[in-house]
Amino acid sequence: MIAQRRRRRGVGSGLGRRHLAILVGILLAIIAAGTLGYVVLEGWGPGDALYMTVITLTTVGFREVAELDGAGRAWTMLLALSAVGIIFGTVGIAAEYVVEEVTSGRREEKRMRERIAALSGHFVLCGYGRVGATVARELDHAGETVVVVDLVQESLARAQADGFMVVLGDATTDGVLREAGVERARGLITTLDTDAHNVYVILSARELNPNLVIVGRANTLDAEEKLLRAGADRIVSPYVMAGHRLAEQAVRPAVVDYLEAALSHREPTLGLESLPVSPGSGLEGRSVGELRADGVVVLAIARGDGVHTPRYEASPGDDRRFAAGESVIVSGTAAALTRLRARA
Repeated sequence: MIAQRRRRRGVGSGLGRRHLAILVGILLAIIAAGTLGYVVLEGWGPGDALYMTVITLTTVGFREVAELDGAGRAWTMLLALSAVGIIFGTVGIAAEYVVEEVTSGRREEKRMRERIAALSGHFVLCGYGRVGATVARELDHAGETVVVVDLVQESLARAQADGFMVVLGDATTDGVLREAGVERARGLITTLDTDAHNVYVILSARELNPNLVIVGRANTLDAEEKLLRAGADRIVSPYVMAGHRLAEQAVRPAVVDYLEAALSHREPTLGLESLPVSPGSGLEGRSVGELRADGVVVLAIARGDGVHTPRYEASPGDDRRFAAGESVIVSGTAAALTRLRARA
C-alpha cells in the first residue's frame, strides 16, 4: 500500500531542469560554431578562434586576437547578440525554476491539508522515530489511514516518502492536532521520546475528542500511571515489551512466532482480530457456533468495567451468544476475518 501511494504521488515535472539542459547544449553548440566561424572567416588557428569566441560570448571586453575584416566583425556581433540572449535566457529559466519549486511546494501543502480535512475515522500518529515508523507501517498493513505529526522536518520527509499524510508542528498544541483531524479521528498514538510530551499530547487530544482511542508510549515505568490519568486508554512500554518478547522467545518460541505472524497482517492463511459487539450490529445475538461454521474460531470474549480492566471468558461454548458491550477475540484466515468485519 505504501508503494502504491508513492507511485500515485509521483515527482515534479522537472521543467526547469530540462530547459537548463537544453540551454547548456545550445551554448556548447554556439561555442563550437563560433570557433569554426573564426577559423573559416579569418583563417585563425583553433586556439585563437576558441579564445575569441569565449571572450565575445562572455562580453569581458578584452582586445581582439587580430584585426578583423568586415566578415569577422559581423560574425563577432552575431556572437555577442547570442551571448545576450543566453544570459537573459539563463536568468529567465532560473527564475522559472525557483518559482516552480516554490509554487509546487505550496500546492502540495494545500493538497495535503485538503486531504486531511476530508478524513474521518483515521489514526493520528505523533512522532515518526523508529517506534513511530514501525507503528505507521503496521497500521498501513491493517488498512488504516494514518496522519503523521512531527516537529522535525527530516522525520516528516521520511514519513511523506513512505506514503503517509503529514502535519508539521508540535503535537502538544491544540491547533496542530486539529490540523491533523483529531476531532474526526478514530484513534491517536503518541510515540514521542519524552513522557512529559506524551502526557501533554494525551491531555490535549482527550479534550478535543472525548471518544478518541488513545495509546501512549511510556518511556519509564513511573510514567505509565501519569499517562493513564492524562486520558490514555492503553499504555505501551517498548522496553518492557522487548524484555517480555525476549523471554517468551526463549521459553515459547513457536507461540510467539504464531502470534507475530497472525498479527502482522502479511500472512493470508491466519489472523487474529478483536471486534466490539455494538448494539444492533451483525455480531449481537450471534453464537460461537455460528462463527465457527463461517471458519472463524472464537478464542475468548472480553468483558469488563472499561478498557483498562477487561475480564476474559476463554474458549466459550458453541451455544454462547454475544451481547452488546462485549468484545470478541477471534482467529481465522484473512478472508474469513474480512467477511466477519464487514458483518460486524
